[in-house]
Amino acid sequence: MEELLSVKLRPKCLSDIIGQEHLVGKGKILYNLVQNKKLFSMILYGHPGTGKTSIASAIANELNMRYRTLNAVVNNKKDFDIVIEEAKLYDGIILIVDEIHRLNKDKQDILLPYLESGLITLIGMTTANPYHAINPAIRSRCQMFELEDLTTNDIIKGLNKAIKTDFLAGIKIDNDTIRYIAEISGTDLRYAYNLLEISYYFDKSKKVDIDVVKKINSRPNNFHDKNGDGYYNVISAFQKSIRGSDVNAALHYLARLIDAEDIDIIVRRLSVIAYEDIGLANPSVGPKVDAAINSALRLGLPEAKIPLAEIVIELALSPKSNSAVMAIDSALSDVRSGNIGDVPNHLKNPSSDYKYPHNYKNSYVKQQYLPDNLLGREYYKPKNNKNEKVLEEVLNKLKELQ
Repeated sequence: MEELLSVKLRPKCLSDIIGQEHLVGKGKILYNLVQNKKLFSMILYGHPGTGKTSIASAIANELNMRYRTLNAVVNNKKDFDIVIEEAKLYDGIILIVDEIHRLNKDKQDILLPYLESGLITLIGMTTANPYHAINPAIRSRCQMFELEDLTTNDIIKGLNKAIKTDFLAGIKIDNDTIRYIAEISGTDLRYAYNLLEISYYFDKSKKVDIDVVKKINSRPNNFHDKNGDGYYNVISAFQKSIRGSDVNAALHYLARLIDAEDIDIIVRRLSVIAYEDIGLANPSVGPKVDAAINSALRLGLPEAKIPLAEIVIELALSPKSNSAVMAIDSALSDVRSGNIGDVPNHLKNPSSDYKYPHNYKNSYVKQQYLPDNLLGREYYKPKNNKNEKVLEEVLNKLKELQ
């Protein structure tokens, strides 16, 4: 089968790389390594289509060094053994490994000594955060280089280069269509190339316009790698927007999570928010969140978006309090530091000295509950909101009785 356009257009040298000027630009680290004919093991990480494979192959080509490309998932241990033997035969080799974060222990174990000796120079590629996803033993032998997301202008630059090649001979396309393809491709140049190529072969006229592109794919190429930082950044921004009472931002991040079709993470996060961020300022919101979650799970997508949107709006505009979180964290800090003390004798079971509060007026009787060394400790400190003002009044009345 014929190679895809994205493969045919793969850069042969660093100067052909689209974007990533902070790595491949003149005077930058990868540019200087190639100029100095020196290479170290490295991990290239970033979103799909940002140029990881292109940079790896361009480096190998420019250095005119023998190299092999493997995939940590597809290729087995025997494939890695073959590369090691080839490295021994030629006194060194560049090994380019895609999805390096998926490298299992067996493959890691056979590679490590050869990375250490320098017989194999590794260029690993991953969409995951290597500081979390890659084995520390591999990571310590590599330099980490993060690829930045490509801009719309970067994608347009790549598309303009593509339409001038013989691979798309006779193509008819205007600037508006090029920009449209770039905009719906997100940060993924590979996706843009593939969409352009399919549009080119849509019919014999070789005319590519926005209508043709929409017939193929009108939905933006949003990045939803659930193992990557970008996804967890959206989840974090979702909660922080609700905490910060920005209802529009909260709805924006909710929409991105809905588009990723991950109801599970949405409902878990909403449950946390109800008690961590809203808390005692609006305790009735907990059951409301549960009701919205149950409705969303029963309905499924796309209708689940309705109860989810309603509860997110209410949470964002609700009064906020983290007093319960602060209280339990303070109590846990005492317990975990060993500041606990003995349970008062009258609270031990059984005890004839214990005073049963329900036998007294207003179901209250003065007696000690905290251990001696913690007398006077106040974990719960009410925040200034309508509901907690009521709780504070109760606390103050109890203090007067003590």
